[in-house]
Amino acid sequence: MKTLSLSPLLAPTPSALVGSRAFANALTLTAKCFPKQLQFHSRCVVFSTHSSSTTLSVESQVEKKRVFDGDKASLLVTELRKNFDSGKTKSYEWRISQLEAIAKMLVEKEEEIIDALVKDLSKPRMEAYITEIFQAKSACNEALQDLKHWMKPEKVSTSITTFPSSAEIVSEPLGVVLIISTWNFPMLLSLDPVIGAIAAGNTVVLKPSEISPATSSLLANLLESYLDNSAVRVVEGAVPETTSLLEQKWDKILYTGSARVGRIVMAAAAKHLTPVILELGGKCPAVVDSNINLQVTARRIIAGKWGCNSGQACISVDYIITRRDFAPTLITALKNELEEFFGKDPIESKGMSRIVSPTQFARLVRLLDEDKASDKIVLGGQRDEKTLKIAPTILLDVPEEAMVMQEEIFGPILPIITVDSIEDSFSIIKSRPKPLAAYLFTNNEQLKKDYVDKISSGGMLINDAVVHVATRGLPFGGVGESGMGAYHGKFSFDSFSHKKSVLYKGFDSDPSIRYPPYTPEKAKLLRAILDGSIFHIILALLGWSK
Repeated sequence: MKTLSLSPLLAPTPSALVGSRAFANALTLTAKCFPKQLQFHSRCVVFSTHSSSTTLSVESQVEKKRVFDGDKASLLVTELRKNFDSGKTKSYEWRISQLEAIAKMLVEKEEEIIDALVKDLSKPRMEAYITEIFQAKSACNEALQDLKHWMKPEKVSTSITTFPSSAEIVSEPLGVVLIISTWNFPMLLSLDPVIGAIAAGNTVVLKPSEISPATSSLLANLLESYLDNSAVRVVEGAVPETTSLLEQKWDKILYTGSARVGRIVMAAAAKHLTPVILELGGKCPAVVDSNINLQVTARRIIAGKWGCNSGQACISVDYIITRRDFAPTLITALKNELEEFFGKDPIESKGMSRIVSPTQFARLVRLLDEDKASDKIVLGGQRDEKTLKIAPTILLDVPEEAMVMQEEIFGPILPIITVDSIEDSFSIIKSRPKPLAAYLFTNNEQLKKDYVDKISSGGMLINDAVVHVATRGLPFGGVGESGMGAYHGKFSFDSFSHKKSVLYKGFDSDPSIRYPPYTPEKAKLLRAILDGSIFHIILALLGWSK
C-alpha cells in the first residue's frame, strides 16, 4: 500500500488548511468519488480507497472542533440539559467528586500545565505556578472545604402576617452554563469559574481561548479525562465556534475578555434573556503619594505591572498619577528596581512573559510609536519582534488624546501622569469609565478614606497591586464598563445558583380575617396586624377603636 502525506503541500498551519478553498474542494470531490471511504478522525483527516490500494493521509491536526456549528451546539446543549434534568449534578456527592477530580488533575498534571503556559506566553515557571495553578488549587480546596455549608438552606425569620410559618432561601443550580475564558491567564480563568459552576451543581460548557492554543488543547484533553463528560464539556475553536455557542439558550454565561466582545456576548444573551457575568477590564489607575516607602512601592508596582504577565492582565496597573515634583524620584526608583528584577537587558530576561501574539505585539508598538507618545518615553522602549518581547517602558506626561491613554494598554507600557496636588488625581479617574481595579499608595489615612469613598471601581487595593484577587473572601468583578457580576469562592457558588425563596406553612391555623367579606371589625384588626402594634391588635380584638 502506498501512502502520500500532503502536509508539506498545504497551508503551513492547521487553521489555514481548514480555511483554504482548495482543501474544501478536495473534501467535496473525495466525498463524491468515495462516499463510503471518507473518514473523519479527531486529530486528522484520512481519505482511503481500498479498491485502488491507495491511502491519502493528511496529517493536519484538524479536529472535530473545526466542524462545530450551530446544529452541533444545539445538540450539545440539549444533551447537557437532559443530563442536568436527571438530577445527578445536584447531589453533594457528585459535586465533591468533580471538585476532587480537578484538585487531583492540578497535582498530577502540574508540569504539563506549566509547559503549556510557557509555550503560549513564555510565562516564568514560578509565575505560572503561583498565578494559575496555585490559585486554581486554592479555589478548588475552598469549595471542597465549604461546599456543604454553601449548599445549606439559609433560615429567614417570618412576620406576623404569615404566622405561624418558617422560611428559608434554597440555593439551586441554574442549569446549563457557558464559560468563555480568555488567553492571558488561560488555565486559572478557565478553571476558577468552572469550579464555581460545578460547586453550584450545573452542567458546564467551557470555551477556552484559541489565542492560547497549547493551554486550550490541554484543557480539552484533561477535562475529558478527569471529569464527567456527560456534564462538563470543552469546545475549542475561534469566532465561528463561539458564535455557534452564543446562538444557544443558556441559563447563564460568564465571559472574560474585552469590552468590545462583552457587548457582543451581552447582545446574544439578551435574545434569550440569559443573565451574564462579564469580566472585562479598563484602565486601572495607581495613585502614588510622596508619603510612602519608595522602594516597597516601586517593587509592588513592578510586580503589579511587568511581573504580572508582562502587563497582559485586566487588573495590572495601566497608568500612574503622581505629583509633578515627585515623578522624577518615582521614575528613578522604578528604574533601579526594574534593573534589579530583570537585568540591564530585560528583553533577554527569563523573568518576563512575552507578548501573546504578533497582532498584540504590533498593537503595542503602534501605541509606542505614535507621534503623541514616542517622544514621551523616559525608560525602555526596546522591542524584539522575533521573540515578541517589549522592554518595560515608562512614558511621562503623555497627552490625554494619545492612543496609549485612550485604550486599555494590556502590555508592558506604563504612562505616568503628573498633577500639582495628589487630590487632583480623583477628577482624572472619575472622568474615565470605572476601572476594574484602582490602587493607592500612601500613608495618609485621610487620603485612604477619601479614595475608598470617592473612587468607584470593581476592586480596590491600598499600598499594593493585583494581590487583592488572591483573597478568596473578596468578590472579583467589575462595575460599569469594567464588567458586571462577580465570582471567586462563595461568590462563584452564588453567581451560578438561583436563590429560591421558600415559605412553609401548616393547615392548623387559618383565621377568617384574611378572607372576604371585609367587615369593619376585620378591617380594624387587619390594620392593627399590618401596623405591627400589639396594643392596637388587642384593642381591635376587644372591639375597641384606637
